[in-house]
Amino acid sequence: MRFTMTMRAALEDPEIFGTVLPGESWAAWRVVLIAANGEPLTDDERAIFAELTGREREPDEPCDEVWGVVGRRGGKTRAFAVAAVYRALLVDYTDCNLAPGQRFRLPVIAAVKEQAVQAFQYILGIIQEVPMFAQELMGEPTQDTIRLSNRIDIVVTAANFKTVRGPTLIACICDEIAFWRIEGHANPDKEILRSIRPGLATTGGPLLVMSSPYAKKGILFETYKENFGPDGDPRVLVLQAPTLRMNSSLPRLRRDVEKAYRDDPESAKAEYGAQFRDGISDFVSPEVVDACTDFGVAERAPEPGITYRAFVDPSGGTGKDAFTLAIAHEVKDPKTKKRTQILDLVRAIKPPFSPSGACEQYAEILNKYRLHQVTGDNYADEWPKEMMRANGISYEKSDKVKNAIYGAFLPLLNSQSVRLLDHPEMRRELVNLERSTSQMGRDTINHPNNGHDDLINAAAGALLECQTKRNIWEDIIGDPNSEEDKAAWRAIEWQQRLGGYGSW
Repeated sequence: MRFTMTMRAALEDPEIFGTVLPGESWAAWRVVLIAANGEPLTDDERAIFAELTGREREPDEPCDEVWGVVGRRGGKTRAFAVAAVYRALLVDYTDCNLAPGQRFRLPVIAAVKEQAVQAFQYILGIIQEVPMFAQELMGEPTQDTIRLSNRIDIVVTAANFKTVRGPTLIACICDEIAFWRIEGHANPDKEILRSIRPGLATTGGPLLVMSSPYAKKGILFETYKENFGPDGDPRVLVLQAPTLRMNSSLPRLRRDVEKAYRDDPESAKAEYGAQFRDGISDFVSPEVVDACTDFGVAERAPEPGITYRAFVDPSGGTGKDAFTLAIAHEVKDPKTKKRTQILDLVRAIKPPFSPSGACEQYAEILNKYRLHQVTGDNYADEWPKEMMRANGISYEKSDKVKNAIYGAFLPLLNSQSVRLLDHPEMRRELVNLERSTSQMGRDTINHPNNGHDDLINAAAGALLECQTKRNIWEDIIGDPNSEEDKAAWRAIEWQQRLGGYGSW
């Protein structure tokens, strides 16, 4: 690998990057790019560098990794696009000995491909507008690939450790890594980076990670804690800066930031102040969830002699939330008397959909499990009750709000008193739940911003229903799953169908 031009020279040349990061408002980003390339800084630039990184001096060789913990709209996407184009077109890789037909790759990775589009478009725009770069294009770029004549492909890809294994990489951009998991992605951030790093070893290319911060957890916070400041790895450069420190050229942006601090100071500190949020922790560990999961079991068919419970989390069919249903039952070990709640089914109908059609579909499922009653939350006043009743199902409003359901569900998980299905989307929702503590000491359990918990809310509700609904009649009649008590329970079930005895 050989640099054909210094980063400083490329940034100063109006025919290359001089018009991409121009003027005083982009001075901080130019300092970061020059220093990350192992090039010397001036005294004035070194003062900026120390402010951003907590280090007195710049590295004396190119960095292996550059992590930008920067507030939203702080210019990090454009700056890292410059770094990517520099590595693609101003570095000579002829000594890296590609095999015949092999091509280098520069992936731009985000939680989902659509979120990496902005960085990809910045890269493409720079290449097309600089004549010496534009002539390197091979054919018309597609929506997710730029092919260059020097055997380099710049591609957009989702954060998935399987898709980044194998290729030889000249660099890699990871966009908004703090939100990879909480936006629903299946693969932990550490595993993805572990898959990326070997691909960079051949060329010595950098890992370029940019994100606004979130909670004090995950690979972004861990890397920041270990490497920000003078004691960090000299080959791992971490900078932290609020939005307006890195991008102060837009008057409207300053007004937006000021308004955000007035409306929600705690959120604004993270989004625009680049400060990791306090008081947010994981609800339950993946290890605990795995210990409660019956892997390979996606659904359990209805069986005779079992009393089932059901819970729904309704939605109107036009927003982003799904309408979910879960069914569960409880068993008791005859020797130890330990009770275990078992999840049998989870279903989701995602928008857009007809609420009446969804209720009809779920009524058919409930009938298969001999269920004529379902419990749900207080969503949308009376419409779930009316539509379920029209399909022969009574709808009972839960006496617990969602936060209380999760609070009661956690001890069951920790004691392994529940058996969950092997349902990847539900598992993601569960491990992504967060516990946040307010300044008054009150805990709230919920999905993170832009996340969902429709499936796990229904599942937790159904499992808890197995606990709460058994007490009314079991003390009188006995175990609903025992042979000697089945006849009595069947009588209760028929009375319930006819509207007698109330809820049980």
